[in-house]
Formats: sequence, structure tokens, C-alpha cells
Amino acid sequence: MTDGAFKGFGPKAIPFLKALDFHQSREWFLENRDLFEQELRDPLGDLVDTLTQRFTDAGLGLRGDRKKSLFRINRDVRFAKDKRPYNRHVSAILSPDGSKAVQGVFYIHIGLEGCFAGVAWWQPEAALLLAMRRAIETWPDRFRAMVKALKKNGLELDAEGAMKRTPRGFEHVTDKDLVGAIRSRHFAVRHAIDPAGIQTVALVDELVDFTLRAKPLLDWGRAIEGNVPEC
Repeated sequence: MTDGAFKGFGPKAIPFLKALDFHQSREWFLENRDLFEQELRDPLGDLVDTLTQRFTDAGLGLRGDRKKSLFRINRDVRFAKDKRPYNRHVSAILSPDGSKAVQGVFYIHIGLEGCFAGVAWWQPEAALLLAMRRAIETWPDRFRAMVKALKKNGLELDAEGAMKRTPRGFEHVTDKDLVGAIRSRHFAVRHAIDPAGIQTVALVDELVDFTLRAKPLLDWGRAIEGNVPEC
């Protein structure tokens, strides 16, 4: 049990993930479950609780729950060729309503692939994605102002995973920056976390600072989302 205040991930957090990735065994995991909870799961829950309070104080409109916000360490292998049972990371989401089912979220990832945080409208459903593309087309100055504000804050939109061709209905858009944005399947910014820094409470301030710098993206998406008709 913890008092809910984040004090840092344990010193054996990354070594545990390396060992779990090596063994990929249910038996090994159950034998070492206490270590997982002490070094990774409980601190991640504390981080969600602490960030929820800090995000509330900062007016960011993001919250989470130490149980519901955390992703499982177990992989869903039902339809995967890779049948390894465990992830190589732990992660969690804070969102406007505290669930994982909405957009405009904060994401934290601690793992062997790297440690990072993100603020994102990640692969939004079709109606919202279309509305975002229409907003870029119709109000390009608003989109560019958001991008400029992010850049001023040291952030850039993620360009990975974009469509190779412009989606139907937007062929008339020719400005290079707008074309690139309209081809995007998501709108996200990322912050790299030094793995050496995950063991200290200073990680909280670092993540709050990042999310405040990413607020122009949250505000832009929320303004659009609020005008999408409900199905």
C-alpha cells in the first residue's frame, strides 16, 4: 500500500522489465509479482494520482484513476503472431473523463523501448478526424497558430503514420503544411524522458511542464470536438 504521493519508480523498475522480457513466463512473473507491484505498478498508480491533482490545479482538464488508467502488463495475443505474454513496458492514460475511451489525452510510457510522455488525439474516430481535417482546411490560421505555439514551447506535431495520399475531398488543398496535416491520422506531441530520472519526484514537475506546453494542441482539438454532431 502507498499513501498516493509519487516518490519515483523503484531502482529495479527497468531491470525488472528486462528480466521479464527475457523470461516471458507466467511462472516467473508470478514468482516476482511483488517486485513488479513495488517497483512499477504501485509507483505508476501514485504518479496517476499525483498528476491528476496537479493537472486539476493547472486547469488542464485531465484526470485518471490508479486502477482504471493503467494498462495491463499482459499482452493481448489472441490475434497476434507474436505470442509473448508480457509487454516490455508499463503505461497509463489520463483523459478528460478519466477513461481510456475518449480523445485529447495524456499518455505515460515507461519501458525498454524508451520512456516518454505524449499528449494526443490518437487515431480519432472517423467523424472527429474528418472534423479536424475540415478545420485545418477552413480555418488554416487557427491550425497554424496552434503549431506556432507548440513550436514556441519546444514541441512539434508527430508526422509518423501519415497517409501517402491526400484523402478524398481535400485534393484542392495545396499548401504543403496543410496537406501534411490533413494526411495525418493523429495529432500528437511527445516528450522524451531520461530513464535515469524516473526514480525521483522531479518527474512530476517535468510532466506537468510538458503538458502545459502541449496545451495549445489540447485546446485546438477540444474546440473542434465540441462541434462534432453526436451520432
